[in-house]
Amino acid sequence: MIATATAIERIVKMRNSMRYVLLATSIALVGVVPAEAQNETTNQSIDQLLGDHTKYEAVINTLQKAVAAHDAAGVAELVSYPIGVSVAGKETHIKSAKAFAENYDGIFTPSITKAVTDQKYADLFVNYKGIMFGDGQVWINGICHDNACKNFDAKIIGIQDVSK
Repeated sequence: MIATATAIERIVKMRNSMRYVLLATSIALVGVVPAEAQNETTNQSIDQLLGDHTKYEAVINTLQKAVAAHDAAGVAELVSYPIGVSVAGKETHIKSAKAFAENYDGIFTPSITKAVTDQKYADLFVNYKGIMFGDGQVWINGICHDNACKNFDAKIIGIQDVSK
Protein backbone atom coordinates (compact mmCIF):
# COMPACT_ATOMS: atom_id res chain seq x y z
CA MET A 1 0.00 0.00 0.00
CA ILE A 2 2.86 2.41 0.80
CA ALA A 3 4.47 1.77 -2.59
CA THR A 4 1.15 2.42 -4.28
CA ALA A 5 0.66 5.69 -2.40
CA THR A 6 4.16 6.82 -3.40
CA ALA A 7 3.47 5.93 -7.02
CA ILE A 8 0.19 7.85 -6.92
CA GLU A 9 1.96 10.88 -5.40
CA ARG A 10 4.52 10.79 -8.22
CA ILE A 11 1.78 10.58 -10.83
CA VAL A 12 -0.07 13.53 -9.26
CA LYS A 13 3.11 15.59 -9.10
CA MET A 14 3.95 14.74 -12.71
CA ARG A 15 0.41 15.55 -13.80
CA ASN A 16 0.53 18.90 -11.96
CA SER A 17 3.93 19.65 -13.53
CA MET A 18 2.51 18.96 -16.98
CA ARG A 19 -0.45 21.23 -16.24
CA TYR A 20 1.99 23.93 -15.17
CA VAL A 21 4.01 23.53 -18.39
CA LEU A 22 0.84 23.63 -20.50
CA LEU A 23 -0.45 26.66 -18.62
CA ALA A 24 2.87 28.50 -18.91
CA THR A 25 3.09 27.68 -22.62
CA SER A 26 -0.46 28.89 -23.19
CA ILE A 27 0.19 32.16 -21.36
CA ALA A 28 3.39 32.71 -23.34
CA LEU A 29 1.66 32.07 -26.64
CA VAL A 30 -1.14 34.52 -25.85
CA GLY A 31 1.49 37.28 -25.54
CA VAL A 32 3.04 36.42 -28.91
CA VAL A 33 1.52 38.45 -31.71
CA PRO A 34 2.91 37.92 -35.20
CA ALA A 35 4.87 40.87 -36.62
CA GLU A 36 2.42 41.08 -39.52
CA ALA A 37 -0.45 41.65 -37.09
CA GLN A 38 1.52 44.31 -35.19
CA ASN A 39 2.43 46.04 -38.47
CA GLU A 40 -1.22 45.89 -39.54
CA THR A 41 -2.22 47.69 -36.34
CA THR A 42 0.33 50.43 -37.07
CA ASN A 43 -0.88 50.63 -40.68
CA GLN A 44 -4.49 51.02 -39.53
CA SER A 45 -3.53 53.80 -37.11
CA ILE A 46 -1.65 55.66 -39.83
CA ASP A 47 -4.50 55.22 -42.33
CA GLN A 48 -7.08 56.49 -39.85
CA LEU A 49 -5.12 59.41 -38.42
CA LEU A 50 -2.81 60.56 -41.22
CA GLY A 51 -3.67 58.98 -44.55
CA ASP A 52 -2.26 56.34 -46.85
CA HIS A 53 0.15 54.27 -44.73
CA THR A 54 2.08 53.08 -47.79
CA LYS A 55 3.47 56.60 -48.31
CA TYR A 56 4.60 56.78 -44.69
CA GLU A 57 5.95 53.24 -44.64
CA ALA A 58 8.10 53.96 -47.71
CA VAL A 59 9.58 57.09 -46.08
CA ILE A 60 10.15 55.27 -42.78
CA ASN A 61 12.01 52.42 -44.50
CA THR A 62 14.03 54.83 -46.66
CA LEU A 63 14.90 56.95 -43.61
CA GLN A 64 16.10 53.99 -41.58
CA LYS A 65 18.27 52.70 -44.44
CA ALA A 66 19.71 56.15 -45.17
CA VAL A 67 20.52 56.84 -41.51
CA ALA A 68 22.10 53.39 -41.09
CA ALA A 69 24.25 54.05 -44.20
CA HIS A 70 25.14 57.59 -43.02
CA ASP A 71 23.65 58.88 -46.29
CA ALA A 72 23.26 62.59 -45.48
CA ALA A 73 21.90 63.49 -48.92
CA GLY A 74 19.39 60.63 -48.76
CA VAL A 75 18.08 61.77 -45.38
CA ALA A 76 18.03 65.40 -46.56
CA GLU A 77 15.61 64.46 -49.36
CA LEU A 78 13.09 63.24 -46.78
CA VAL A 79 12.90 66.52 -44.85
CA SER A 80 10.26 69.25 -45.16
CA TYR A 81 12.00 72.64 -45.42
CA PRO A 82 12.52 74.94 -43.72
CA ILE A 83 13.10 72.94 -40.55
CA GLY A 84 14.29 74.11 -37.16
CA VAL A 85 17.01 71.90 -35.69
CA SER A 86 19.83 72.07 -33.22
CA VAL A 87 23.31 72.02 -34.76
CA ALA A 88 26.08 71.63 -32.19
CA GLY A 89 23.72 72.95 -29.51
CA LYS A 90 22.65 76.03 -31.49
CA GLU A 91 19.08 76.37 -32.79
CA THR A 92 19.25 76.74 -36.55
CA HIS A 93 16.76 76.98 -39.41
CA ILE A 94 17.82 74.77 -42.28
CA LYS A 95 16.30 75.94 -45.56
CA SER A 96 17.50 73.38 -48.11
CA ALA A 97 18.58 69.78 -48.61
CA LYS A 98 22.08 71.02 -49.42
CA ALA A 99 22.36 72.89 -46.10
CA PHE A 100 20.92 69.88 -44.26
CA ALA A 101 23.47 67.49 -45.79
CA GLU A 102 26.31 69.90 -44.92
CA ASN A 103 25.15 69.95 -41.27
CA TYR A 104 24.08 66.30 -41.07
CA ASP A 105 26.61 65.21 -38.44
CA GLY A 106 25.60 68.10 -36.19
CA ILE A 107 21.89 67.34 -36.64
CA PHE A 108 21.84 63.55 -36.45
CA THR A 109 23.55 63.04 -33.12
CA PRO A 110 24.35 59.49 -31.98
CA SER A 111 21.16 59.37 -29.87
CA ILE A 112 18.97 60.51 -32.79
CA THR A 113 20.67 58.03 -35.11
CA LYS A 114 20.10 55.24 -32.59
CA ALA A 115 16.43 56.18 -32.14
CA VAL A 116 15.89 55.95 -35.91
CA THR A 117 17.85 52.77 -36.56
CA ASP A 118 16.51 50.91 -33.52
CA GLN A 119 12.85 51.82 -34.14
CA LYS A 120 10.58 48.91 -35.03
CA TYR A 121 7.73 49.74 -37.40
CA ALA A 122 5.17 47.96 -35.22
CA ASP A 123 6.22 50.05 -32.21
CA LEU A 124 5.91 53.47 -33.84
CA PHE A 125 3.83 56.00 -31.92
CA VAL A 126 1.12 57.46 -34.16
CA ASN A 127 -1.24 60.34 -33.43
CA TYR A 128 -2.79 63.26 -35.31
CA LYS A 129 0.54 65.14 -35.08
CA GLY A 130 2.40 62.43 -36.99
CA ILE A 131 4.62 59.43 -36.46
CA MET A 132 7.20 59.51 -33.71
CA PHE A 133 10.54 57.70 -33.57
CA GLY A 134 11.99 56.81 -30.19
CA ASP A 135 11.06 59.33 -27.52
CA GLY A 136 10.37 62.11 -30.02
CA GLN A 137 13.75 62.38 -31.70
CA VAL A 138 12.19 62.35 -35.19
CA TRP A 139 8.64 63.13 -36.35
CA ILE A 140 7.17 62.40 -39.77
CA ASN A 141 3.89 63.78 -41.08
CA GLY A 142 2.13 64.54 -44.33
CA ILE A 143 2.78 67.75 -46.24
CA CYS A 144 -0.45 68.50 -48.09
CA HIS A 145 -0.59 69.66 -51.71
CA ASP A 146 -4.34 70.36 -51.74
CA ASN A 147 -6.99 71.58 -49.30
CA ALA A 148 -8.42 68.09 -48.72
CA CYS A 149 -4.90 66.69 -48.24
CA LYS A 150 -5.66 63.85 -50.65
CA ASN A 151 -2.35 64.58 -52.37
CA PHE A 152 0.49 64.68 -49.84
CA ASP A 153 4.10 63.70 -49.29
CA ALA A 154 5.27 62.10 -46.06
CA LYS A 155 8.23 64.10 -44.78
CA ILE A 156 10.35 64.62 -41.67
CA ILE A 157 8.87 67.60 -39.85
CA GLY A 158 10.83 67.48 -36.59
CA ILE A 159 14.26 66.42 -35.36
CA GLN A 160 15.38 66.94 -31.78
CA ASP A 161 17.85 65.43 -29.39
CA VAL A 162 15.62 64.69 -26.42
CA SER A 163 18.43 63.10 -24.39
CA LYS A 164 19.77 66.51 -23.28
